[in-house]
Order: sequence, then C-alpha cells, then structure tokens
Amino acid sequence: MEIRVTVPILKNRPGVLLFGPEVERFSEPIEIDQYFSVRFSQSGLENMIIGIRRRQYADWAWQQLSRLGEELTAEADSTALLCPVHLASHWESAGVIPYAYQLDTVRRVVHEMGGRAILADEVGLGKTIEAGMILKEYLLRGLVRRALILAPASLCWQWFQELREKFHIPAVIQRSEHDWNTCQFIVASIDTAKREPHLSRILNIHWDMLIVDEAHRLKNSRTQNWQFINAIHKKYFLMLTATPVQNDLKELYNLITLLKPGQLGTYSEFKRRFTAGKRTPRDPEMLRSLLRQVMIRNRRGAATVQFTRRIVQSLTVELTPAEKELYRSVECFIRQQVQRSLTEKKTILPYITLLREVCSSPWAAVLTLKKLHDKAPLELRTQLARLLELAAQIENSAKVEQVLALLPRLDGKVVIFTEYRGTQAFIKKHLEAAGLGVVAFDGTLSAGRKEFTKFLFKRYGDVLVSTESGAEGINLQYCSKVINFDLPWNPMRLEQRIGRVHRLGQTNDVYVFNLAVRGTIEEHILRLLYEKIKMFELVVGELDAILAQLHLDRSFESHLIDIFIRSESESQLIRELDQLAQHILRTRQELTKSSLLDLLP
Repeated sequence: MEIRVTVPILKNRPGVLLFGPEVERFSEPIEIDQYFSVRFSQSGLENMIIGIRRRQYADWAWQQLSRLGEELTAEADSTALLCPVHLASHWESAGVIPYAYQLDTVRRVVHEMGGRAILADEVGLGKTIEAGMILKEYLLRGLVRRALILAPASLCWQWFQELREKFHIPAVIQRSEHDWNTCQFIVASIDTAKREPHLSRILNIHWDMLIVDEAHRLKNSRTQNWQFINAIHKKYFLMLTATPVQNDLKELYNLITLLKPGQLGTYSEFKRRFTAGKRTPRDPEMLRSLLRQVMIRNRRGAATVQFTRRIVQSLTVELTPAEKELYRSVECFIRQQVQRSLTEKKTILPYITLLREVCSSPWAAVLTLKKLHDKAPLELRTQLARLLELAAQIENSAKVEQVLALLPRLDGKVVIFTEYRGTQAFIKKHLEAAGLGVVAFDGTLSAGRKEFTKFLFKRYGDVLVSTESGAEGINLQYCSKVINFDLPWNPMRLEQRIGRVHRLGQTNDVYVFNLAVRGTIEEHILRLLYEKIKMFELVVGELDAILAQLHLDRSFESHLIDIFIRSESESQLIRELDQLAQHILRTRQELTKSSLLDLLP
C-alpha cells in the first residue's frame, strides 16, 4: 500500500514576492521507500514547522519528515546560489565584489551545515558580508522570514547599513520594546536584548535566523550572555568571531555546544577524548574533523585576500618652550597628588588622564584642569589655577606644526585620530586656518549625523579628525593615510584605529604616522609598542591573543599606570617597561609554538 504525504518546499517561484500571496505548486512524487512517496508544496512545511514548535507533532517520524523536506529544499539547485544572481546588478552599481571564498562559505553553510555555523575567518576577511549573503540566500529560498542580529552596540549601525545597502534587507535597529513584535529583521545590542522587558519578548518569538557578532563573548557557559543566546528559539544560527578559542579548549567546547549541542559530546566525554591539558588537544585530527562540520575559517593568503602593506613611521616631536613648561609643571603636580590620593585611597585616574592630555594638546588639558580646579579643595586651587593659565595661553602646538608639515607630502584623504575632543577641536581650528577641508567625527553625533559627516568627508573633505568613540563601526577603506595624533595606552585601541582603514576593500598601501612628544611618557609608550614588541608587525588578531595570555590582574592600560606610579625616576620607568616588553615577547613565542587557533579547520 502506498501512502502519499504532502510536505512543503519553501521556494519562491521567479517573480513571486517573498511576502506576497502564496502560489501553490507541487513537485513530482519522490519515493522515500516502498511505502512512502512525498510531494512538495509551498506552504505546508511552514505550517508544519509552526506545528512542531507548538508541539502538535510529538512523533519523531514527523520531525524526520520535516527535516527531510527542509534539507531537500536547501539542496534544490545545489550548485547554484540565488543570492549572487539576484543581487548581481545591484552589487555592480554599489561596487560590491563577492570573493570566491565567501561564495564557497555560503554554499557550505547552506548545503552542508544546515544553516548553523561558526564563521571564524581571520579579522578583515568579511565575516559580516558572508553572514549577509547567507541570510539573503535563505530569504530568497523562502526559508527565513524573521531574523535577529545581535551585536555590540558600537556595531549595530554598521550591520543595519550593510544589510540595507548591500543586500536590500529591510533591517531596523531596535529602539523600543515594541519593535520585537512588529519588525521582521532586527539589529540589536546584545547588552540591551538580554535585559527586561526585552528579554521576555525575544524568548517568546520563534526566530528563523539568529546571527551573533563578536561571538567570542559567549565562550563561558556560566555567563548571562551564553545562557541568553541558548534560550532563544532559532532555526538557523550563525556566530561570527575571529578568535573562537584563545586560552582554554573549554571555550571551544562551549561555543560548539551552543551552536550544535552534542557535536562534541558531553564535557566529560570531550575532556577524555580531546584534552591532554588546558591548551593541549588530544587527537587533534579527529577534533578538527568534527569542527569542520560546524565551523569555517578562511585565512589570508593566495586562496582568499592578500592585504596591502602597512607602512609605519614614528615621528618624535620636540615641544615648544611653553608646552615643555606646562608638561613639567603638570608632571610635578601629578606625582604629588598621586601619592596623596593613594594614601587617602582616592582615584588617581583624572591625574593620569591629565598627563596624557598634556602630551596631546593644551586644549585637551584645559578642560580637565578646569574640572579639577572647580572640585579641588582651597589649598590646591592656586596651583591648579596657575596650570590652567599656562595651558590657556598656548596658541601653537608642536604636534600641529608637524601635521601641517606632513600633510602636503600625502596624497589623498587623511584620517587623524585623537582620544580627546579638546584636541579634536584644536586640530580642526588650525587645519581650517591653513585652508584645508576638515570634518570632525566623534561619539556625540547621532546616527544620521554620522552618516552625513561621512558623506561630507568622502565627497568634499581633505582631513577627517576623529575620536576613537566616533570611529567605532565605520569603514574608511577609501583612505590610506592615518595619523595617530596621540597614542592610547591600550594597544588594541591603536590597532582598531588603523583597522578602520586597513581592512578588506583597501586597494592601496596604508601609511601610518605615530606622533609622540620627546622626553614624555608618550615617547616611552611608543618605544614599548613600536620598537620593543613591534606591535605594528603583528598579524591582525595576534595582539588580542597575546594580551589575553599575559594574565595581568588588571587591564594592560592599568598595568602601565601602575608602572608609571611606582617609577621614581625615568631610568626606573624605562627598566619597568623593558621588563613588560620581554614578558610580551615571551608570551608571543609561546603562542607561536602552541596556538590553539592552529587547531581550527
């Protein structure tokens, strides 16, 4: 006896709108075995999936039948992707070039991994583009109608922009708790989404696709982030991270289990089969074969993308006499106040910030000096008033003069980074006085204003002066000259600055100019980063792994502050920084010998 079961296939007929009226269409019967043959329709599978979620079909046979229909849908025209054909003319006008390795990634995720994968490409190879192509592919196949993209807040706008401009996906950035039920494609901050009232609404929705950017934040299964993502109902699931494992094989286990529970067995089984130590895998080939089923990692090279060169030059600046007097006076004042604050167990951060601002510009120092003066006890106000007067009288800056001398030698648009808005205003004032078209970019700008500012710079500007908070999430591949007007003490932030320009899509060699004031703490920091640990020669992503492996009790920046505080002389400061540099170099050598990233497929 032959039983015929109608099972759907969600595939749009050419010319039928994705969310328009359904046009029922059946395939020829496909014989499953001697008892069953299957015909496919358009709407049935969707209804069945809804029924499964509502537990209307408790029998395992229904689950298998639903999965079979879904797999056959994904395998239809198995060698052809719909997304590149559908977007071909748009990509041509928008200047988007899909690389062969990206198309292969989409093909593997759709046809081999069932829409659940970790995209672990090295930094700069376009994981966001790959995820957008996968989402669009499933949209065109009719398998996704609702998607949630969770990312750090600083990257939400970039996701919103990429999905709309490159893939014609009508995504929205989540603004209110009502967006969850009214919008089909939502980009949201993971920190906002995991809090009420948003949490309950998200968990009550069945998402066709969930995409999580910066997924290395989910390495610990005890964290709220991991448990939140694990609780979301999702059919397809993409996690994006360049570093799925760094310090412990358990990090890898937690990520894989979140994506596909059971892929690596229970944790006790995983430990017995695959771990000889915290960082030492057992049977790496077998583990790699299991990872290959759920993870794709593209690496730089001939098969993917060859990045342009990064050419770095450090420029040491001699302060003007007025600036030198200000720096020495502030340094003396700070050393006195730091010891006093430590004795009284008060924060010293404003004083450290002030010292760094003096190295940046007098305008940056003025703002902090004014705040300190207004809050200071009476016995300190006279001294702070004198420092404030010294800073306010300085009209010219040695660093600005260096920039003005450098700019005529540089072709094309230039990006200048600074940590401080006071310095940003100072630079903008002097460059505009020199007749240059200057655009300022900082974190206070609204999303719309940021876009307008980017448009102005790309179309008309000569120089973009940006703070670090303003530069988060923006891409400036059309520039190839970067000037670091001042240096952050966290080397990752310095790398992120340069990464705004030196990334996928950059066709020119990137020139980086680092300014540092001679005879100041800034010069010692530059010496540490540039000469000692050769930070600018590190592979992108390697620095993050090194800093994580240092096992400092506090952040790298806080560690540098401690060194400055306990150094009673310049020679001691140099000696302490040299010891830190040696520690970093030893850590790099250890990671080179036994990098867990080498385990990845």
